[in-house]
Amino acid sequence: MLYGRNTEQARIAALLAAARDDRRSGALVLRGEAGIGKSALLDRAADGPAHVLRVTGIETESGVAFAGLSQLLWPVRERLADLPAPQARALSAALDPAGAGEGAPAGSPGGARDRFTTGLAVLTLLADLADGANGHGPVLCLVDDAQWLDTATTEALLFAARRLAAEGVVMLFAARDEGFPGTGLPELRLDRLERGDAERLLAARDLPADLRDRVIRESDGNPLALLEFGAGARRSSGLRPLPDGSRPLPVADRVVAAFRAQIAALPDRTRLMLLITAAEGRGHMPTQLAAARELGVGLADLEPAERAGLVAVDGRTITFRHPLIRTASYHGAVVAERVTVHQALADSADSADCRVRHRASAAMAPDEDVAAELDAAAERAQDRTGYAVAASLHVQAAELTPAPEARAVRLGAAATMLLHAGRPAEADDLAARAAKLTGDPAELARLGRVRATVEFEHGDPGAAARQMAEHAVHAAPEHRAAMLRTAATYAWTSGEVPAVLRAAELLPDDRAVRGLALLAGGDHAQGLPILADLVAEARAALAPGGAGLGPGGCIQCAQFALILGDDDAALELAAAEAARCRRHGLVGALPHVLRAEAQARIALGLHTDAESLVAEAIALARDTGLPGRDGHPGDGRPGRERRLGAVLARIAAIEGDEDRLNALAEPGDGALALLDLGLGRYDDALRRLDGIARGSHPHSADVLQSVADLVEAAVRAGRPDEARPAYERFRSWAEAGRQPWALAVALRCEALLDDTGEPYERAVRLHEASTRPFERARTELLYGEWLRRARRRSDARVPLDSAARTFERLRATPWLDRARAELRATGAPGTASVPAAPDLLDRLTPQELQVVRLAAAGISSREIAAQLFLSPRTVEYHLYKAYPKLGVSSRRELSRLALESA
Repeated sequence: MLYGRNTEQARIAALLAAARDDRRSGALVLRGEAGIGKSALLDRAADGPAHVLRVTGIETESGVAFAGLSQLLWPVRERLADLPAPQARALSAALDPAGAGEGAPAGSPGGARDRFTTGLAVLTLLADLADGANGHGPVLCLVDDAQWLDTATTEALLFAARRLAAEGVVMLFAARDEGFPGTGLPELRLDRLERGDAERLLAARDLPADLRDRVIRESDGNPLALLEFGAGARRSSGLRPLPDGSRPLPVADRVVAAFRAQIAALPDRTRLMLLITAAEGRGHMPTQLAAARELGVGLADLEPAERAGLVAVDGRTITFRHPLIRTASYHGAVVAERVTVHQALADSADSADCRVRHRASAAMAPDEDVAAELDAAAERAQDRTGYAVAASLHVQAAELTPAPEARAVRLGAAATMLLHAGRPAEADDLAARAAKLTGDPAELARLGRVRATVEFEHGDPGAAARQMAEHAVHAAPEHRAAMLRTAATYAWTSGEVPAVLRAAELLPDDRAVRGLALLAGGDHAQGLPILADLVAEARAALAPGGAGLGPGGCIQCAQFALILGDDDAALELAAAEAARCRRHGLVGALPHVLRAEAQARIALGLHTDAESLVAEAIALARDTGLPGRDGHPGDGRPGRERRLGAVLARIAAIEGDEDRLNALAEPGDGALALLDLGLGRYDDALRRLDGIARGSHPHSADVLQSVADLVEAAVRAGRPDEARPAYERFRSWAEAGRQPWALAVALRCEALLDDTGEPYERAVRLHEASTRPFERARTELLYGEWLRRARRRSDARVPLDSAARTFERLRATPWLDRARAELRATGAPGTASVPAAPDLLDRLTPQELQVVRLAAAGISSREIAAQLFLSPRTVEYHLYKAYPKLGVSSRRELSRLALESA
């Protein structure tokens, strides 16, 4: 019987019922102090009909990558073979250290996989188990003492929990307030018991009224304290009085003290066996008994502790009834005893990771041998994508390293691992500590690389570029080129032109860096062809029979294509990189890739697709807990989510949605000026665009491509001369890049500035072979306006009607209003001759749209799930939600629908 936990039990029962009856999944974090009853709630949840998987975090194993996941999934490990290949490899490596690194995609840190692929594999495995349950109850995943899980396990389980939807899986986490993030999951805090519930809990203790009152008062509603204080009071006919004038200890400390008193009353040999069990941590009986034999004790010596209810011996494990008993046993022993026990456990260890853990715990002074073993353990954790665990092991190694220079190297390795783990602030702290210990230029350069990357993550790419270029001069040869390429990229992003030029000076044979440097210096004629050649080579490598590109090659060239304004190439390359990420389960890399793909689709007028991609990118960034640069002041969204959402600012501007635009746009975003322009606020638009043109990024593609807006705003505001210098820059860029849409827009600007019709005619002809329908429609609108002013009303209707059709399809309301007004002025009705049909796809959510498109292409639910990092059951759920919206009832009917991009 659980007292005072009706609300909590009802909440858990509702989750289980939804999973059992409707296949709805759910997750819940139970928070509270030690002894508050979290484990009891998990035990009660496990009593019902369910396929139960359970793991208890072990403090001593928090430094062993995937130790918790191995405990959780060991009973179902034979199901790994049924997972998609990348997921099976990742999860096999997590559960079997000997298999780490096999089949890993090249180019990732240390040859390891994406650290979130394991979480995806957990999600798929749980969903498969739920499918196999066939009505026998949901899959119930119970995680106790989650604050002590190793970081790799925590990341995997949280990723799976955040992506649950329609599988029939329930995940319950029990954790203390510190040590377990749980971000993004619903939480329930366990309060202390009311007096009535406390009295009922103590009713069976048969205590005198005054003693019962004191137990209730001093336990302060903590159930474990109630039981332990009550038992202690009954044993001793009272509670130990507090010293006069002293303040009561916290409840948990008093419970530990009570356990320590029980342990102190046990025989010496029993206390030693308890200490061995506490130090070993895992409850692994063979290791414990081997160490016990070395120290002259054995299993029989545990009998008094068993009778006292302190430990339980079950099969091949020895476990403490409560973690606080382990705490009392371990910290109640003197240091010399603990060291002796750890040495015996190291000699008896069944694995290298277990051995080094105990050797490190036994080390009382710097020890290079132990430090080297810790480094080796860190490398094993890294190979299994346990980057945070690897960092912790490198830090332990550094603490046991006698020589300062070697200590700096190990701290630097830890800082690098923390970057891979997505913890830049901690990486920066370690790199700063390491820099104080070394004077070696190459090592300082490596640390500088870490700190520059942190600067970029914290939102200062200019400082990051300067630091990276400065440190690259002294870097080891095998690192120098990569650092300079990164410096050039950071510098380009931030407008830090000197750093771009410096990188090109130090890396003269790198075409990408040289091309960026030329563009930053305003030399479009030489810079753009270099990038165009790289893009063309990348596309050729992707073609049938091509050599293919290494990891990251596609996305880099996709960025170059965006700089060139080559929208088709940008889409092809970004989509190819996205497909590679999906194929290999590279979850963490995908948000950045989807951002680039969405940018290309927006340029091509494929707004629905772009919104779907950004929604997926934001969901993945949130579900992986990836960090990002800080948001705007007062903006509660995480930085990465905000930056991904900013990609859609241009769509909001085109559609005239001012509220949405203000929520999405970054400061200085040209989309804000585009909205002003569409709404006829020409002076506001000109002020914004002039500031952008005079800013630190005049060389960037975004700024250059906003010049057309600047020209139109200046002409409309009656100040055309203010736009001519920027126009000359844009024309130079367009002529060097030779993109038809850009050449057409340059002609449109010329026509606006000179108020003449012939450039419009040429621009309209160029647009016929170009991308960017919004730019084409704007040219047609301006040409139609010019023709109407020239009293050629009949001629004006053709471009105006075409513009109105495009604006209507793009939902570009301000621009559509202008086109209709111009049509009315020519004597036409003011609408496109054939109204656009409603787009079926607008009825779908972004995830439904992705699932429907893939299903219509004949891809199975399991394959769709692997591509979208969902469970197959969730894919089916989205399909059944989409069918009624589309007026179909099956995949066969779906395949016959026209699902063109919009």
